[in-house]
Amino acid sequence: MDIEEILKSSGHLDESAAREARRLARQKRIRFEEALVESGAAPEAVVYKAAAKAAGLPFVDPSKGRIPSDVVELVRPHLQVFREHRALPVLLKEGRLYVAVDDPVRTFVADDLGFLVGREVVCAVAPPRALDRAMEELARRAGGEGSPPPAEGSGGGPRPRGAAGGGEDEDAPIIRLVESSFREALQMRASDIHVEPFEDRVRIRYRVDGVLRTVADHPAHLHGPLVSRLKIMAGLDIAEKRKPQDGRILVHVDGRPIDVRTSVLPTNHGETVVMRLLDREANLLSLEALGFHPDDYAWFRRIIKRPHGIFLVTGPTGSGKTTTLYAALSELNRPDVKIITAEDPVEYHIAGINQCQVRHNIGLTFAKILRSMLRQAPNIILVGEIRDRETAEIAVQAALTGHLVFSTLHTNDAPSALTRLIDMGIKPFLVAASVQAVMAQRLVRTLCPRCKEAYEPAPSELESIGLTPADAEGKTLYRPVGCPACEGTGYKGRKGIFELMEMDGSLRDMVFRKEPTHKLARYAVSSGGMNTLLEDGARKVLAGETSIAEVLRVTVQA
Repeated sequence: MDIEEILKSSGHLDESAAREARRLARQKRIRFEEALVESGAAPEAVVYKAAAKAAGLPFVDPSKGRIPSDVVELVRPHLQVFREHRALPVLLKEGRLYVAVDDPVRTFVADDLGFLVGREVVCAVAPPRALDRAMEELARRAGGEGSPPPAEGSGGGPRPRGAAGGGEDEDAPIIRLVESSFREALQMRASDIHVEPFEDRVRIRYRVDGVLRTVADHPAHLHGPLVSRLKIMAGLDIAEKRKPQDGRILVHVDGRPIDVRTSVLPTNHGETVVMRLLDREANLLSLEALGFHPDDYAWFRRIIKRPHGIFLVTGPTGSGKTTTLYAALSELNRPDVKIITAEDPVEYHIAGINQCQVRHNIGLTFAKILRSMLRQAPNIILVGEIRDRETAEIAVQAALTGHLVFSTLHTNDAPSALTRLIDMGIKPFLVAASVQAVMAQRLVRTLCPRCKEAYEPAPSELESIGLTPADAEGKTLYRPVGCPACEGTGYKGRKGIFELMEMDGSLRDMVFRKEPTHKLARYAVSSGGMNTLLEDGARKVLAGETSIAEVLRVTVQA
């Protein structure tokens, strides 16, 4: 049972209050639990007790008791990390540390915190307000009397003991640097932050609209303290500098919760750190906001409402595949439909959808989750990525037994997805029977509305994206210029371009006969069953949304 069903069955929620909470959750892009409390539909403790039950986790109300002294002593050296994770240690029992969080999805903190304290960590759910009050009380008892709460950005409270470097005064500049970097990156709409060491400097770059920009060069001696600070925040081993490490940071910037996926990789000049910023509030888009042409939008909505089969979204890393699938699931998310996802990681929480986190360290793979979720009688399944034959086989069987399956593949175009499944070891007749449609996509930067400049392109320039002077007649085409509003790039924001391929009888026969990719593509285009990436890019050029150079950048292979 989900939260809504639990609250209704216990008499704490009626349909009109649930409907209002769902509306508020969509409008404010907050979790369903938060919307229930904010709308006054049910008391906070009741809502989060139901959330715990739905997630199969224990519930704890920190206002009803006092944290034992042995717990305070255990976490005292790592208090700042617990605060950054919004994780409240509540009980030490039989060698396990029980930790309360206010979002069941965030049980991923257990691994990070378990590593820090050297014990198994078990997560429970607590109401947010009671959790906040208890965290402040814990800080006072652990010796943080008078210390401020974590600063927006990354937390600036008492420094964990045992970290590299000197005292708090010595580390304050590094703490401020980290905080300002997170805030600045979000203000610039960056998707990730890169910390890169060189012989004489540390380079900081942000990826904005898919393109890396250098924003700072710091002295080389700051590299060690900076990486140590980030590793502490991510719950990583600061002493281990020879092996790659992956972790996660939860920060609050201007009141917005930001998940930061952190990857540390040793290089010849020291460890390089890449932090991907996942802003739940900014990145969950509706189907309308993805950038579909009206015809493609109608096609996409029709395809995703089929009762069964596989729908694949393909493209390289960073092409917006996950965003597209989340938008599709949001469109299909109704009380009478059961949707389960297997993701690595769960990037954004959608109220009403059962989301499962892949955990390779305990053998919880895509395939294992997928096999288990079929016993949960879902209508719709999302598999974050088909990476191997086992996952592909289960997805195909699910599609053939009446489930609608969404997933992604890393291929350059739509037809290649079909041959990729066959190359993985799936029999051609199963691919032909199960796949309903494939969509390849890229993200193009959109021209800055303040400084874009109208011009008349040369015929050769038009030809490069498949247009003729006749196609451009009566249209105004633009090129980038650069101004303060777009920081001199000429572009601001991104929009998808899409290649849509729907399976028909002839295409299924060709897949069954293992025809090569180029023949599948040629037939799909000639039959009218596929619009290419370049064609959709050209439409957006003619609409004045992007430039010819930008479309060529993301579609033409070097």
